[in-house]
This record gives sequence, structure tokens and C-alpha cells, in this order.
Amino acid sequence: MIKKIIPSTLIGRSIIIIFVPIITIVLITAFVFYQTSWNIISKRLAESVVADINVLVKLIDDNLNNYAKNIAEEDFKMNFKIANDQSLSGQLVQNNRGILSKRLKQSLLNLDKPFIFDLSNIEKGVLIKIELDQGLLIVNVNKDRLYSETAFVFLLWMIFASLILLIMSYFLMSKQLKPLKRLAIIAETFGRGLDAPKLTSAGAYEIRQTSQAFNQMRTRIKRFLKQRTEMLAGVSHDLRTPLTRMKLQLTLLKEEKAKKELELDIREMTAMLDSYVSFVKTESPETIENISLNEVIKDCIKNIDKKKYDIFINEKDKVQTSGRPIQLKRAFQNVIDNSKRYATKIAITICINDDGCNIIISDNGQGIPKDNYEDVFKPFFTLDPSRNKLKGESGLGLTITRDIIRSHGGEIKLDKSEYGGLKLKIILPL
Repeated sequence: MIKKIIPSTLIGRSIIIIFVPIITIVLITAFVFYQTSWNIISKRLAESVVADINVLVKLIDDNLNNYAKNIAEEDFKMNFKIANDQSLSGQLVQNNRGILSKRLKQSLLNLDKPFIFDLSNIEKGVLIKIELDQGLLIVNVNKDRLYSETAFVFLLWMIFASLILLIMSYFLMSKQLKPLKRLAIIAETFGRGLDAPKLTSAGAYEIRQTSQAFNQMRTRIKRFLKQRTEMLAGVSHDLRTPLTRMKLQLTLLKEEKAKKELELDIREMTAMLDSYVSFVKTESPETIENISLNEVIKDCIKNIDKKKYDIFINEKDKVQTSGRPIQLKRAFQNVIDNSKRYATKIAITICINDDGCNIIISDNGQGIPKDNYEDVFKPFFTLDPSRNKLKGESGLGLTITRDIIRSHGGEIKLDKSEYGGLKLKIILPL
């Protein structure tokens, strides 16, 4: 329950950390003030009003009614009248509650006379009825004599100040968190294989330290990727020269058995080098363009022998997106070539759902054991125990494919096909 209430964003939690203690202090202060200062103010105001009423009662007892009215209106902010034919008996007593009611009742008890009062309509004044020997004294006291708005102004000011502090906290915290948002965007960009810019250090010391650590990590990763690519490209290039010499020397070899064995080894090594070169090409930079995935996939299957393979495309949606066209074509081509090696029926479905664009390639081949779904994406892993590279199984095809798909922010999943073979699902963002 608490997790649902607490905001998920850092700025929301930061505001709560700042604002909750402030609200707590305001509530405690208001409670203490209400119970102490307002109590004291109410007591003094009530005692002052009752003291003035006592003066009026004494003047009335001395038959100085007109003089009492003048004093009441001019000096005491109250007016009164005497009802000779009325008494308190049978009149309803208003159940006034609160500190003001309590203090007024305590003060009126000092008059030693029967009384009732009404605080239900304090805007028009406080009505106090006191039973005298001459009749019923009805006094209407101006609300300013018993009611002070200072306490409520004080509370409103505290609430207003808290809101101002909340707005300032939000503004300052959002400024501090901007570098973190920028870091998240650049990290996401770099994680997708794009050329992310260097992050400028800004904000608090800890945020600047995090930015510097990210920049150092980015530099090391780019250096490592460059060294790996250059090394693999260099090895592939250097091995082609001795392979070419071996092919020339092989033509001079007269023993047929040894010649066939060496030809198999040379062809295997050539297939391996071709796979390595293909892997190196995925690391090379390529401009991002607007592409139609439907056209890219159609281009991958246009040269397939339709007599030998039963292949069809189900285009549920036309997908327009952005990406590196050469790399994406290489990824789709790797998957289709894998299906061609082991299957005769290939079905390709292109559709769009909440996850993004889905390209589903199903075949009727021998499939892959479920335990090896993750292993086949490892470099140089093949399901063929003999590791026969003449079939093109260098063990890098699906590795390259997943690297390309993930560099575009997508994912690739394996499952069992409805045709009995393998179903490969590629998910790409739109």
C-alpha cells in the first residue's frame, strides 16, 4: 500500500522527503498554538466582555438605562435591550462548543446570575441573555470583542509559506535532476549502439562524479570495441594470404586422397573467415535511415528458389521505421539462411502490436532443443557435434543477428514453430 502511494520518480520522492517534515511541523505548531495561544486569547476576550456586561448590569440596577446604552454602543461595541415580560425558563440552550464557548461560560458564571448565550451566528454577533430582577437582559456583542482572526491568519500564512517552499523545492530539485535525466538518455543511446556524445558534467558534486565515471566507461568500451574489431579484421585479412598460397599449392598436389582432405580444410577455414568478416562489418558505423521493413525482408528472399523452398510472407502491417538498412538486412538474411539449411517450408509474418514491430519467421526444420535456446546465441556455438563449417555453421550467425537487433533497441526470441521446426521472433521498436 505504501509503495503505491510513494511516487516512483526521484523528484517526487525528494519533494516528499522535504515536504512531509514541513507539514508535520505545521500541524504540530497549529495544534499547540490552538491549544495554548488561542485558549489564552479567548479567555482574555471573554473576561473583558463579561466585565463590561457587569458594568452594564450595575448601571441598570441603578436605573441608568440610557447611560448604559450609550456606553454599550460607543465604548463596549455591544447593544442591549431589557424584556420585562420574558425569562430564561423554557428557552432553548444552544450547544456551543469549542474553546470560545468554554471560556465565555466560565466568565459569565462570575456574574452569579442565570444566563444563556448563542454562538451559532457569530458574524451577526454573540447573543447573551441574562436574567435580572427587572427582567431579561438581552445583549448582542460585536464579534470583534470575542473573536480574533489573528490565529487563522497565522495558520493561513504557515500554509501559504509551505506551498511557496514546495514550489521552490520542486523548481530547485528539477534543476538538479536534469543532468541525471540527460545521463539516462545518453546511456540508453549508447546502449543501443549509437554514437552517444560525451556527457557534460553539471549539477551537484555526486552527479558530476557520476557523469565523469560514465564518460570514462564510455571511452573504455569504445576503445575495447575498436581494438576487438581491428584485431579480428586483421586476423581475417592476414589468414587469407596463406589460404591463397595453400590453394595454389593444392593444384600441384598429385595424391587425390590428401588433396580432397586439404580442400575440405581450406573450404572450412574460408567459411570461417567469411563469418568473421561479416561479424566485423556489424561493428562498422552506418548511417541511420528511414526504411521499410517489408521491403528489406522481401529483398532477402527474392533470390530464393521457389521450386525448392515453400516460402510466403504474411504482411499484416506495413512497417516504416528508422535503422541501419545494411545491418538489418544482414540480420534477417542470417535467420532466413539458417532456415534454408534445415527446412523446406518458411513462413514470415510482419505485424505491429503493443511491443512494437514483430517479424516472426517459422519453418518446418528439425528445430532447436529448448535447453539450447540461449546457447545458440553464444559465439562459435553450433548444434552440430562435428562443427562442419562447410554448411556455413561458423557459430556467429545468430550472435551477429542478436547484436544487430539489440543495437536497434529490439530483442530476439526463440520458440517451437507450429510447423514442427523453429519459430524466431524479432521485436523492433517503431
